Amino acid sequence: MSSPVSEASAAAFALRTARLVDAERIFALIHLHRDRLVPRSLGSIVENIDRFVVAESDGEMVGCATYAIFPEIGAPLHTAVEIQSVAVRAPWRRKGIGRALVLELVRRVKAFEPAAALVLTFSPEFFGPLGFREVPKEQVMYKLYTGCINCTKYANPFTCPEKAMVLDLK
Repeated sequence: MSSPVSEASAAAFALRTARLVDAERIFALIHLHRDRLVPRSLGSIVENIDRFVVAESDGEMVGCATYAIFPEIGAPLHTAVEIQSVAVRAPWRRKGIGRALVLELVRRVKAFEPAAALVLTFSPEFFGPLGFREVPKEQVMYKLYTGCINCTKYANPFTCPEKAMVLDLK
C-alpha cells in the first residue's frame, strides 16, 4: 500500500484490516474518544470487523477507522459511504496516522463505486485537507434518520455542532 505520509512516519506504523481478536482493543480506543465519537457497542464492532482498518506500532493499536454503506431506495446511483470511528491515541496524533486511515478507507470503498464518502465530524479542519467539503446536514438526511436520531448527546441533529462533510467519488 502506498501512503501519502512521509517515509519516516510510515516506518513508525502499519495499517491492516482488523481481525476479530482486535474488537476489544477497537472498542477501548473508540471509548477513549467518547467526547468526540459516537459510541459503538462491542457487538457492532464484531459485526463490522471486516470494515475496520487499524494502525499498529510495535504491536500496539494506535488508531482505527471504519466505514458504513448507506442503502438507498431504488437504483443505487447515489449511494454514500460514511467514514466512521476515526480514532488515534493521543501520543500518536499529528504523525499522519489519521490521514493514512481515512485515505486507506477511501481507497477501499472506491472499489464499490459509491457517489460520495461522508463524515459527520467535530474536526472539519482535519477532513478539509483530505478533500472533504462541508455540506448542509439536509443533504445527509439518511444518516440523520438512521444514526443521529438515536444520539444520546444532542436532542436535535440540526443543533448538534458536528459538521457534515462530503468527498465526491464520482
